[in-house]
Amino acid sequence: MNAKLPFKTSFLAELQRRHVYKVGAMYCVAGWLLVQVATQVFPFFDVSNAAVRWVVIGVIAGLVPALVLAWLFDITPQGIVRTSDLPATAAELPVMVQQRRGMDRKLNYLLGGLLILALAYLVLDHTVLRRLATSAPEEKSIAVLPLANTGGDPANEYFSDGLTEELIAILARIPDLKLIGRSSSFHFKNSSEDSKSIGEKLGVSSLLEGSVRRQGDHVRIVAELVNAADGRELWSDSYDREVKDVLAVQAEIAQAVAEQLKLKLLGTPATQADLPDPAAHNALLQGDFLFQKLSEDGVRRSIDAYREAVRLSPRYALAYARLSIALRQLAATWLSGADAEQANAESHQTAQTALSLDPDLPRAHEALGWVLLTGDFDAAAAEAEFRRGVALAPGDAGLVQGLSYLLAVRGDLAQAEVLARKSLAADPLSLIAYLHLSRILIATGHYDEAAKLLEHADELQPQAARVHAYLTTIDILRRDAAAALQHARQEPAGFWHDYAVALAMQAQGDAAAADQALQQFISEQGAAGPFQVAAIYGLRQDPDRMFDWLDRAYRERDPGLTQLMVTPMLLAYRADPRFAALCARLKITPPGQAG
Repeated sequence: MNAKLPFKTSFLAELQRRHVYKVGAMYCVAGWLLVQVATQVFPFFDVSNAAVRWVVIGVIAGLVPALVLAWLFDITPQGIVRTSDLPATAAELPVMVQQRRGMDRKLNYLLGGLLILALAYLVLDHTVLRRLATSAPEEKSIAVLPLANTGGDPANEYFSDGLTEELIAILARIPDLKLIGRSSSFHFKNSSEDSKSIGEKLGVSSLLEGSVRRQGDHVRIVAELVNAADGRELWSDSYDREVKDVLAVQAEIAQAVAEQLKLKLLGTPATQADLPDPAAHNALLQGDFLFQKLSEDGVRRSIDAYREAVRLSPRYALAYARLSIALRQLAATWLSGADAEQANAESHQTAQTALSLDPDLPRAHEALGWVLLTGDFDAAAAEAEFRRGVALAPGDAGLVQGLSYLLAVRGDLAQAEVLARKSLAADPLSLIAYLHLSRILIATGHYDEAAKLLEHADELQPQAARVHAYLTTIDILRRDAAAALQHARQEPAGFWHDYAVALAMQAQGDAAAADQALQQFISEQGAAGPFQVAAIYGLRQDPDRMFDWLDRAYRERDPGLTQLMVTPMLLAYRADPRFAALCARLKITPPGQAG
């Protein structure tokens, strides 16, 4: 009998019969593998990210056609044929069932193979590829190593260091270039390590090194761009010039480096009319050298040097910007009361002068941003300055960190963390970068990672201030009183040691000792740190005295208030109306409110 066999099935069963499920699964796995391969291989051949995006779009767009074709057609021993809506006659059914079972097995094998490949890729990615990605330097990345002072006179050290810093500042204006910050580059001053070791530690593919020999008004600069992996010379040149032409030489070197790396330097070279008096430039370099000591005496002497630079060249924008930064540092760290207000006012004025002379000077925007933030407590206006500075010099790790700091002040900790990690990647040996990121992680409850960063910072720079004070805070938040006191006592002598000990004593369970430690800190350090006194009262769960000291910190323009949004002992009272009132005075949005 040749009658058709009755065949009733649901739609889902029909999808299974036509292998739509299996084809869809195989397509998704194969498409995912294709995208992964594209993202790994395309950059190796300098294929743009746009090509990867088109691969992703193509994979997504092809899913529906693949499912439609699976519904319409079957692969049989006779080739690709149209899938029949129903089985054939009863006599033909056993043959078709056997063929379909064979096809099912083949599809199962194919799907299993694809899944094994996907699993193998995941294992390879997590064990090898990611390690290589994190250890391999970016292709267009560079560190400017301190130029060696080969003139024989140690007094000229400021000159070679200053030229190095200015080269870093110029190269920071190259987009798409990973540039290592000053702190990490100067870590290798007078180092005997080879280029491969330095490149691996800094995560860069190339190094700019050289020497400076100054004799009177004559200077000889030798610059060399080398491949960090093998020390191979990529470019080199020497320049014999008068001191008055040294700024033009820096521009030539930066342009040559940009051309070698096939990148474009933002901005136009300075004309001779724009160049400062050589004596003014020399004074600026002396000021930079003194400022880097970061001692009160060094900063005060740098201010004198910068004043001399602007006296000799009244239109020297960079000198005004440097003067502003030094004045703000002095006010924020060592001054209080009327003296701090006067220094902040002059810092604000000199930053504005720098911008009026050169609106596109990144350092001038940075200077104004800092004084607006810590001197005027105007975080919104400061953010605009930092963002403009980063736009002008995207490779400047200091500016990126400044913007991150600003966002943390405003309570945007998620974006602040992103930029803090970017800054640390660009300045991987910077103590400040480690401290800043760890502070954000403490505020967001990531104590383990914060502690690891601080321990690494302690290895980089043993006995540095604040490292153990921050570890003390983590111990207290973890309710580990013994570890808190141990870390507090490891903090080097000074303000942060006294604060850490006073903080740790609050967690020891001895009320009398805790009171004594607090009163001693207030007596010895209260004038310098009203914000820290408030934090201790916050830990003691005494909000009235806490807010009294926060009010005092505001009246005295204590820069510690910029840490309000990353200080857990204070954030515990964010629901208090007095917290919202303080945020309003600081021109920041209280936590939990729309910004």
